[in-house]
Amino acid sequence: MSTPTSPHPTTPRPLRVVVAGGGTAGHIEPALAVADALRTHFDADVVALGTPKGLEVDLVPARGVELKLIDPVPVPRKPSLALLKLPGRVAAAVRQTREVLRAHSADAVIGFGGYVSAPAYLAARSLKLPFFVHESNARAGLANKLGVALGGVGLNAVPNSGLAGDVVGVPIRAELAATDPGVLAERAQRGYAHFGLDPAKRTLLVTGGSQGAQSINGAVQAAAREITDQGFQILHAVGKKNPLPEAHPGYVPVPYIAEMDLALAVADMVVCRSGAMTVAETTAARVPAVYVPLPHGNGEQALNAEAVVAAGAARLVADAELSPEVVVRHVTEILGDADQAAAMRHAASASEAGNAAEVIARRIADAVAARRS
Repeated sequence: MSTPTSPHPTTPRPLRVVVAGGGTAGHIEPALAVADALRTHFDADVVALGTPKGLEVDLVPARGVELKLIDPVPVPRKPSLALLKLPGRVAAAVRQTREVLRAHSADAVIGFGGYVSAPAYLAARSLKLPFFVHESNARAGLANKLGVALGGVGLNAVPNSGLAGDVVGVPIRAELAATDPGVLAERAQRGYAHFGLDPAKRTLLVTGGSQGAQSINGAVQAAAREITDQGFQILHAVGKKNPLPEAHPGYVPVPYIAEMDLALAVADMVVCRSGAMTVAETTAARVPAVYVPLPHGNGEQALNAEAVVAAGAARLVADAELSPEVVVRHVTEILGDADQAAAMRHAASASEAGNAAEVIARRIADAVAARRS
């Protein structure tokens, strides 16, 4: 006797995930890389959580991900009136986040640090949702330490960050890890056209991150004519809040580069800060780099670059030691020496971390599947 079947078979509900990473590109880009992997490999419905004051307002919708906003909750570093208001602000942000999680019928949450992550961890715990905590930096931040203390699953970019959890690497966009020569050549041609660069010239890419960096900007601007006189060209992202320098032949200043895949495709060398995401993307693109770590904070930027510098894929210059002369010297030694540049590219290739975004997406999908079974 056959078993009767339902005339209306049910289909599994799609995986629904909220990613929380806002403020700077260093928090947003890993979140978007995981969002892309969740959508590509698991057909997931992903919503990003952010605040009205961060770069996510521009970057997230541009990548086709729905963005939900909550109030930012900065943590004052010193006793002040703002510190007295902190508990109420946290409670309000957690309420807003719970509303997003309920409206989205979220199965899981993953945070990447920054102001938006702590409310996400607290809300996920209160709703008994599985949640994950990814730390990109060499030293874990307060929000992520809180997330693991609340029961989140810790995931690290590098060992010994101070955050309990497995080491999975830094999630980057799949296109930045492409190795097919045809794909890379086509992307480079689009990059030259997009930025108005000369395909016949070697290119120095300069960026201080989403906010820019005064020391890097000043040194490069002062060295620009000497560099272009050597036959090189410069693509310089000065930061959205900084005044745009005057362009001249071979020197292309822009406020900010959203199309980093195109910029890295045309770059023969990079001078930049050493945020975890920047190091991961530059290494994956196999571009020789001179890293100038942010001189503030707890020293994590120098640690972020430690492994690739030791491997020979990059050089490290202290912010206090950066000058126009130092920039010119490194440009001459790398862009002006094909063997040196090739050796650094080879070292970067050997140092590449792998497919962290897909690994993290699978961890999330497996956790949700286990919970549903």
